[in-house]
Amino acid sequence: MDATLAPVNMGESSVSNTGWSARFGLFELDTKAGELRKQGKRIRLQEQPLQVLTALVQRAGEIVSREELRQRLWPGDTFVDFDHSLNTAVNKLRDVLGDSAGSPRFVETVARKGYRFIAPVRREDAGTAPTEATANTSEQASPSPSPAELLHPELDVPVPRRGLTRGLFGLAQLMYLVFYLAALFHLRGVQNAAESFLPGWEAIAIVACVMVTAGVGIPLRLYLMSAVAFDHRGLGEKFRQMFPFVLGMDQLWAVAPFLLVPQIGLGAAFAAAAALLYLPFSERTLIRMAYLENR
Repeated sequence: MDATLAPVNMGESSVSNTGWSARFGLFELDTKAGELRKQGKRIRLQEQPLQVLTALVQRAGEIVSREELRQRLWPGDTFVDFDHSLNTAVNKLRDVLGDSAGSPRFVETVARKGYRFIAPVRREDAGTAPTEATANTSEQASPSPSPAELLHPELDVPVPRRGLTRGLFGLAQLMYLVFYLAALFHLRGVQNAAESFLPGWEAIAIVACVMVTAGVGIPLRLYLMSAVAFDHRGLGEKFRQMFPFVLGMDQLWAVAPFLLVPQIGLGAAFAAAAALLYLPFSERTLIRMAYLENR
């Protein structure tokens, strides 16, 4: 038998028609169709990695030995470089899942023993897979979480609705846009506030900084608002690239509440500044939730 990993034939999958399906993270494994899907979109996965995934998901939370996987994938009379082929299959599976051996979210390597599927699994039906390893699945598998407990594979939080995360991100951009416009419309007030506790030239520097950053920030926020409104699929990668610049700008504007100390007091200004310091990291998290496929 050729040890090369062959693509799955969706019409004649080795998974029988009495298959079952299971969900974990953003993924769904359908053994009847011989498919792995991510957020409803089919992912091309070869036969042997699919069989490895099936075996591990069947016994989620347990160690599946390398010998068990050998018997499942390659019958006793088949000559194959087992160690190399199994390692290749597991690596391809991890690539598809966005997983890693060093920091696993799905497939954990248990030294000198085998592998264990560590993500929460929710079985979709009562069917059983056509292997002896499924005989005690209902007793051995870890408890199935409810749909609301499906975890984001990167952030270890329940997967939220994309509309919610995109909406919150858009509101954050609108807030900054209002900040910029209000500051530009009230430059005299900004200068007076700065002059109340800074020498003349330093107050002028503050006003100049406000003008420059607001002038740059307005088109930036308009771009981000339009991108998230039209659900631009490349926004995740775009925001990752521009995040250092966004972070720098937002950290500068986090000191803005201190210009309002005479009106709101030092304590309120400090609390507002602390919240603004954290906000850009919240924006990054919202984007990672909404645009996981663009990571």
